[in-house]
Parts: sequence; structure tokens; C-alpha cells
Amino acid sequence: MRVGNRYGCWRDEGGLGRGLLNAMASLRIEVISLFPEMFSAISEYGITSRAVKQGLLQLACWNPRDHTTDRHHTVDDRPFGGGPGMVMKIKPLEDALVQARQAAGDAAKVIYLSPQGRQLNQSAVRELAQEEAIILIAGRYEGIDERFIDAHVDEEWSIGDYVLSGGELPAMVLIDAVTRLLPGALGHVDSAEEDSFTDGLLDCPHYTRPEVYADQRVPDVLLSGNHAHIRRWRLQQSLGRTYERRADLLESRSLSGEEKKLLAEYIRERDDS
Repeated sequence: MRVGNRYGCWRDEGGLGRGLLNAMASLRIEVISLFPEMFSAISEYGITSRAVKQGLLQLACWNPRDHTTDRHHTVDDRPFGGGPGMVMKIKPLEDALVQARQAAGDAAKVIYLSPQGRQLNQSAVRELAQEEAIILIAGRYEGIDERFIDAHVDEEWSIGDYVLSGGELPAMVLIDAVTRLLPGALGHVDSAEEDSFTDGLLDCPHYTRPEVYADQRVPDVLLSGNHAHIRRWRLQQSLGRTYERRADLLESRSLSGEEKKLLAEYIRERDDS
């Protein structure tokens, strides 16, 4: 679907993007990308798709190629100073940003998904979920002209210390993470608060039917019906997992007296087994 230079990030056989109709969405995200079709993966499936249909999220894409004047729709050029690869040109990006701002408003925060950015975490996601509008810049090639970043980008975020082909996948990760925190986006009111990292800890183990599979039983406490014991077990498992797998998270978290006791018990039982 295409309306002018704006791409709905989903298919719409009727020819008019639902993104153009969701004027009451609680969060508006505009994406500037050379591959807007990639975002149908999140606009047509899962929690993000449901959020779009419910009017909780308004999502649209803008392609810098639509703002080129040559026959090849050139959006990149060789870097000054030499070196491998190509760099995205500033003018097509600026023109796409102008249209994205017209849709999202001048107050929209502009975020560039970049390996040089701060690493995205749940605390940052929680802050972004409070915004009314966000514009995401998904780069390609060796990156984008630094003058565009200096003039227009408010924040740079990375999703990890590894190399990807472009900013589209990081943008989708950010959109999914933020959407989960929008009121009404999840099926259960407590789901977002119980996710890993929401309280600074990794998640506890989860089990479902059958009770026994390949001689492995579900922990008895989960079958007990005692909600206080279940809460205590889950908290202890979360503390233990975090201690074993992401001890760095505990360094920035102040443990309560109960949590210290549960973690000490976990470590003692592990060492004795």
C-alpha cells in the first residue's frame, strides 16, 4: 500500500492504509527506511498488529528513495576520505524526515538506530513508551551522513554489540518492546510487569501441562495452590537465574531483606546439590 510518499507498514487490499485512520492512537511511530516492506512483519502479526488494530499504536514508514530526483533513485554515495562501502546521503533523509514530522508533529523524538548508540534496556524502553510520537531512522550501508545526525537526531540507540545489515531489525525490536508497555496491548494486565527485566531481574522458569514429561516433573510448589509459596519460589528462581547468568544486573539493584535471604538459600542449595 502506498499513499503519496507514505507507506503503511502493512497490506491493505482496500487501498487506504489503516495507519492513516488511527488518529486516536496512543503512540505514533514513524519509520524512515529504504525497506518499508520489512515492517509488515510487525504490523501484520502478533501483539504489535493487535495494537495497531486496537488504535493503541499508529505505525507508518517513509522511504528516502521517494525524495530523489535521478532516474536511479540514488540515496547513497562514496565516503569522503575513501574506504569501503557507501554512506546514505543527507538530502533524501532530510526530506523524508520533513514528511515524518508533518505526520508525527515537531515534538516527536528522533531516534537513530546505530551501533554507536547507547545499549537499549528495559528502563529506556519504559521511558520511550511515555512518548506521544517517535521517529525512527533505520540506516543502511556504512551508515548515514554525520551532519544529519548532528542536525536532527535526539538519541542514538543500539540493541547489542554485533553487526547487522541495517537499522530495520533494531527498529522492529524497539517497536515491539515499547508496544508491550502500552496500556491494553497485552492480553493480561500483569504480563508486562512480570516480564524479564521489568523489575531488574531475569524471568523465572515456566511450565504447563503435562505435569510429567520424559520423567521430568513440574516443581511441586507450582501445583500446591499456595500463592504465597509460589510467589516466593518464583522470586527466588528469578534472583538465582540473574545471579548465575547476568550478575551485572544485581550490581545496579538494591535487594530487599527477603531477596537477600532467598538468594542466599538458592546459592546454598545449588552448592549442596
